[in-house]
Order: sequence, then structure tokens, then C-alpha cells
Amino acid sequence: MLKLYFFFIYLMCRVRAGTEEGCLAFTGLSISSALTGTDLKVKLMLYTRQNQNCAETLRSTGSRYLNVTKKTILIVHGYRPTGSPPIWIQKAVHLLLSVEDINIIIVDWNRGATTLLYHRASSNTKKVAEFLKTFIDKMLADGASLDSVYMIGISLGAHISGFVGQMYNGKLGRITGSQYFKCDHQRSVFLFLSSLKERCNITAYPCDTYRDYRNSKCASCEAFQPMPCPVLGYYADKWKSYLTLKNPPVTKVFFDTSDEEPFCLYHYLVDIITWNKNIRRGSLIIKLTDQAGNTAESKINHEVATFQQYNQASLIAGFDQDFEKIARISLAFSTGSVIGPKHKLRILQMRLRSITNPERPQLCRYDLVLLENTEIIFKPIPCQNMQT
Repeated sequence: MLKLYFFFIYLMCRVRAGTEEGCLAFTGLSISSALTGTDLKVKLMLYTRQNQNCAETLRSTGSRYLNVTKKTILIVHGYRPTGSPPIWIQKAVHLLLSVEDINIIIVDWNRGATTLLYHRASSNTKKVAEFLKTFIDKMLADGASLDSVYMIGISLGAHISGFVGQMYNGKLGRITGSQYFKCDHQRSVFLFLSSLKERCNITAYPCDTYRDYRNSKCASCEAFQPMPCPVLGYYADKWKSYLTLKNPPVTKVFFDTSDEEPFCLYHYLVDIITWNKNIRRGSLIIKLTDQAGNTAESKINHEVATFQQYNQASLIAGFDQDFEKIARISLAFSTGSVIGPKHKLRILQMRLRSITNPERPQLCRYDLVLLENTEIIFKPIPCQNMQT
């Protein structure tokens, strides 16, 4: 009886060990590995809705869960100077599987990306791309289509994705890439993940330069009609047909975000016509208050605007809350000067119009006088005919 008991424990341990071994883990390294450098080794970790908590190792011998008739997303991490696994991988897997029944393949090349020498990791990117080309070729032979392959690359992972796309002459279904070191705290990654939650859209505006966008020269999205302005992130491919018709099929869009998730801003144009005899230069702080008393302040730091008599100045303002009905508006004017006399900005007409929801009524106010650095609060009224 005692032998049978120990045999039962042995079987339980074997089953548990087998289960743990069956769930592939991302390669975790340390700073010591970064100091010495690591030899390149690529692992492919498959997640589907059938195994979203336990990655399957993908090898050339086949797979239990891979369905090549479905969309396949390959996620490729980038340079890892400390060797630690990317913290966002599991979140990305669960969010992507929550919105679509797809194959997700995590490309783990941490052995090859972990080094203090960036050029050493960079030199491995084409080798990883060649490895992925071989794997995708096998998927194609098994019935997959190039149009169903979508690559998401971060940092050097974007380079790898680009190399793979080049190997297929630009025929992959989609590639999304970000510049890791230009986005604090991996902001680009979290912006993309936020788009999967669909709590609100991060709207982007077509423009030649960011400066023109900030100066409200590109608030119209007529070029995309009948589609609305494009949105950042996972659902940006809805504008694919528009882009492919362009020659070359490229466009620039710009956007701003709030400080915290969900990161989106609700944009308004503030049109101001002044009647000062002398030109005034300065900026406006704009606050909106709804009927419940909730207040939102513009999160965009405007460049200095020029207010000239009877000429319209248009400012773009972004708010982190969306008020369907605005009860009050406050304005404060500043020239940025801390010494000298306070200036006045005499407003003949002010119009507030939503870019995010252009179907909403435009709100106006007439004959206002702003004393510099002094907030004035007023109730807006429906707009009459106004110069545009």
C-alpha cells in the first residue's frame, strides 16, 4: 500500500512537471548576459483562444493549435539591454485575442537582443528575419495567405518586420512598427494596446508637418471622405483602401494624447475674431464645464497666436473629457510677460466647434474683453452666421 501511495505521488509530479514544461516561457536573461553577450536563438511562442494562457512551442513538425486559415499576428520585440522579458507581452496577447479569433506568435529572440552593444543586437536582425521568412514560407505551403500575415515590431523588431516585408516585396498583409527610444515608458506600445480596448479613439489628422497641425491648418479630414479621420492603433487598417490608391501610397498624420490611459483627446477648434487696433500676441487657456459641473481644461500647450483686428485666428484645443452639452466656457489670455502693463484682448466673436463630433451644434459668444491673466467665465449661445 505504501508503494502504491508513493507511485501515485510520482505520477502527480510527472503530470504537473509535464504541464509546466508544455507552457513555453519567454526567455529571461540578466544584466550579466548583457555584459557577456548572447548567441542568437529564436523561439516562436503560439497563443490562440484555445491556449491563451499557455504558449505552444512552434516547430517545423507541426502544431496542435495553429490554424493557417486565420489571421496570424507575429509580435517582434526589440533591443533588450538588460535581458528582462518585455512586460507588455501577456497584456498584448489577451487584448488581441479578446477582439479577434487569430493566431498570435511571439517571436522571442532575446538571445541575440540582450547585449550592452546595440550594434551587436542590430547585426542579428536580418538573421531573425530570414528565420521568420522560412517559417512563413511553411505556413504558405500549408495554406496560409500573405494577406493574412500581420507583423508588429518594436524597436529593432520593427527593423526585422521591415526586412521580412521586403523579402515578400511588400505583399504582407500589414506591418506596424514604433521607435522605442523616442517614446517615454514605451508609450507607443501602450497607445497601441489602448486602441484595442475601444474606450475612445485617438484621432489623427493628415498634415505635412506637426507645426501646421498645431496651428490648426489641418483640422479637416475631407481627404478621407466618406470615412472619418483615421484612428491610431489596431483599427487603422480600415483606411487601407484609401492609402493604396495614393501614389506613392503614403500619408502623414499627427495627433496629441493625454497623459494617462486611455490617452485620447477630444478636439475642438476655437475661432477668434478680435477688434483690438493693435496686434496682440499670446495664448489662451480654455476650460469647458458641463451641466453637472465637471470641468476639463485644454491639454495642448499652444504656441503664441497672433490676434489681428477683424482677422480670424483658429486654435486647436484638446480635452481629456467629452462633454455632450457644454454649460459654461472660461477663457484666460496671456502674453507670457511677468512685468509691464496688463494687456486686453477684445473679442468680437468666438466660436467653439467640435472636430471629434462635427455634427454637434457650434457654440459662440460675442463682445468679450479679456484682461491678461484673468479668467472670464460665460455661458455660450448657439452661433449666428460667422466669418469662416
